[in-house]
Amino acid sequence: MTPAIVELYSGQPDRTRKTALVTGGARRIGREIALTLARSGMDVAITFRESEAAAEGVVREIESFGVRSAAVRMDVRSEASVRESVAAAVGILGGLDLLVNNAAVFESAPLGEITLEQWDRVFESNTRGPFLVAREALPHLKAARGRIVNLGSLGADHVWPLHGHYCASKAALQMLSQVMAKSFAPEVSVNCVAPGYIEMEPLEAADRFRARTPMGRNGTPEDVAVAVLFFATGPHFITGQTLAVDGGMGL
Repeated sequence: MTPAIVELYSGQPDRTRKTALVTGGARRIGREIALTLARSGMDVAITFRESEAAAEGVVREIESFGVRSAAVRMDVRSEASVRESVAAAVGILGGLDLLVNNAAVFESAPLGEITLEQWDRVFESNTRGPFLVAREALPHLKAARGRIVNLGSLGADHVWPLHGHYCASKAALQMLSQVMAKSFAPEVSVNCVAPGYIEMEPLEAADRFRARTPMGRNGTPEDVAVAVLFFATGPHFITGQTLAVDGGMGL
C-alpha cells in the first residue's frame, strides 16, 4: 500500500540544503525536533502513524521557514511500511543526510503483570523500529556521509520499576546505537540523545521530578531538540556517544 503523503512545498529538491527524516515527528518531542532542524535550514520530512492532522500542521509550520517538507505515514513495526515510507521520503527530499529515530511508545505496568503482547509492542516500536528504519536509510546516509540520532532515555541506565519493558527497550536501543556507530563507520556517525523527565503538560509528578533535578527545573522538548541539533551539525568525528538531557537528575 502506498503510504499517505502530505507534501506542501512545491518545486524540486534543493541539494544545497541538508535533509532530515524524523520518525514520530507529528507531536511532542518529535515535533520540536523537526521544527528545530527546519529552523537551522534543513529540509525535513516527518513520519506519522495515526496523527495525520497533526502531521499536516507540522509540515505547514516547517514550510514557513522556507524549506521543503513532507509527512509520510509509517508504522515502524512493519518492515514493508518502513521500506515504502523511507523510499517515499527520500524521493521527496532528493537524498538523506540525517535520520532521527524518535518514534516510540511509553507505558506503565508492574513488571510481574506485563503481558507478552505489551512486552513485544514496546520492543517492536522502541528497538526493532529504529533498526528497521536505519537499515532502510543506510544506503542514502552512506552516500551523503550522513548521521543517525536515536532517542534513548534516562530509564535505560536507571531502574524504573513500573516501566520495566520500556527501560529494557531503551537500554537495548542505546547499545544498538553503539553497534550501529561501529558498523556504519566511517561513512555514517551514530549517536544517542537520552532525555530525563521532559515536561510537556501539567502533571502531578512534575514538582517531584523538579525537586530531584540539580538544575532546578524539568526538561523541555526544546532542550532535547537542541541536543539532537548538536549531533546533527557538530563534528562528524563524534560517534557512538549518548548525551543525557536530564538536568543532572541521573547523577
